[in-house]
Amino acid sequence: MKQPKGVVAAGHKVTCEAAAEVLHEGGNAFDAAIAAMATASVPEFVFSSLGGGGFLMARPASSSKAICYDFFAQTPGVKRREDEIEFYAIDADFGPATQEFHIGAGAAAVPGMVQGLYAIHEDLGSVPMTRLFEPAILAARDGVTITDLHAYLYTIVAPILTASESSRQYFSPRGKLLCAGDVYRNAEIADTLDCLAREGPRLFTEGEVAQAIAEQSRDLGGHLTLEDLRSYQVERREPLEWRYRGHTLLLNPAPAASGALIAFGLALLERTVPERTLPEGAPGPVELARIMEQTNEVREARGQALHEMVRDATIESHLNALDGHQAATRGTTQISIIDAQGNAAAATITNGEGNGHMVKGCGFMLNNMLGEEDLNPDGFHRWRPGMRLSTMMAPTILTGPEGALTAMGSGGSNRIRTAILQVVVNLIDRDMSLESSVNAARLHVERDGAVSFEEAPWEIVFNDDQRAELLDAYPEAHGWPEKNLFFGGAHTARRNGDGRLEGAGDPRREGCVAVV
Repeated sequence: MKQPKGVVAAGHKVTCEAAAEVLHEGGNAFDAAIAAMATASVPEFVFSSLGGGGFLMARPASSSKAICYDFFAQTPGVKRREDEIEFYAIDADFGPATQEFHIGAGAAAVPGMVQGLYAIHEDLGSVPMTRLFEPAILAARDGVTITDLHAYLYTIVAPILTASESSRQYFSPRGKLLCAGDVYRNAEIADTLDCLAREGPRLFTEGEVAQAIAEQSRDLGGHLTLEDLRSYQVERREPLEWRYRGHTLLLNPAPAASGALIAFGLALLERTVPERTLPEGAPGPVELARIMEQTNEVREARGQALHEMVRDATIESHLNALDGHQAATRGTTQISIIDAQGNAAAATITNGEGNGHMVKGCGFMLNNMLGEEDLNPDGFHRWRPGMRLSTMMAPTILTGPEGALTAMGSGGSNRIRTAILQVVVNLIDRDMSLESSVNAARLHVERDGAVSFEEAPWEIVFNDDQRAELLDAYPEAHGWPEKNLFFGGAHTARRNGDGRLEGAGDPRREGCVAVV
């Protein structure tokens, strides 16, 4: 039997196929991740863009040292006056509720996506960029069929996709939003990707695309300048390493908030749920909700200091101090890849929701990170110049005592960390299969204490008595009748201890898997 070359789990068939092509031709997991991230900007437009950013957690098989590539958005170097910028609120319609987002040229932070792709390639790539960008170019020129999920997302963020003539020509070409089954084509992004493959990142730091970004920002009321684009640097960070019941997690370090919060939640679980009681005594929904509540409390009380506690292993003293204390969808997507050699890549990328303007002649939209409320906790327009924004994005790699290797992550704003926490608990504490671990019903506790949970498939991990206990403990808890994209999209790839490759695409976000 032929040995598989790798496994990919991603949020769209076209994205997944791009990575699979590269693996099939002999590229490694990092080559495949670059191809997938570039391609995602076409079929997953609401989730990804060359005008956005993200992270890639890389664990090379040839090295004992993992690297977290931080190419997330950064605040501009100079802040224009509020009366000079375009920055306004729109309402996104989720059906039963609406949420306010802020867009406009003044909402765009400095993008890092392109520099990130090239930094990863410089360190770990083995296939020319001209080949890695081919699937993205082909998808943009030939077009991709809009799926049900993305058609739904288009309706939610319709005020962004129709905010300007430049965006309407792509997403509402006949005065009506594109629907499921329609074909989305973008010749301009195809040309941009083609030039990028040949010219390299200078196209985005000082070349024609950089000039177009700076010109649009200047004329429409944004903060971005050529100097911001020239000076942007990808950060190669040491992952936050955390041990949990004999397993090791490589987590997104500071300034991201996610890694420390996941580590803290796992520390609480290990303290309150004895290993000897597993898997029968795995945490139920009430215990998980309590853990999430306490993590939220610590986040509010300690903020960035939580990173120092986790890093310095002083977390136990704060656990003792707790002494028994008892819906937005962000544009984020996850790509997880492991190849046969044991290289592992977990990439989480985002464009926020986009700022409402396509960059002239370039075919992509800049991010709206300066208009994201959870990225600006002190209030809008209070950001410090030249600083990396914090985030809940959490590409994660998990290694087990028997040689198992798992690459995971999720979209879903502040539900990212609770989604990953629950997948880890399902894999380790409940000893569930990978697919069941991803598919099982999830719950989430917001910072304001609101509890949400999926009614189905509840029976995979919980029972009716536990559901009653959850509602008794949290009478206002909101049950969702079925799996929903609100709870993230934890697309996960795994190489088992025996070398067998498998993946799980989260159905909440049309996840798909390819074993090549």
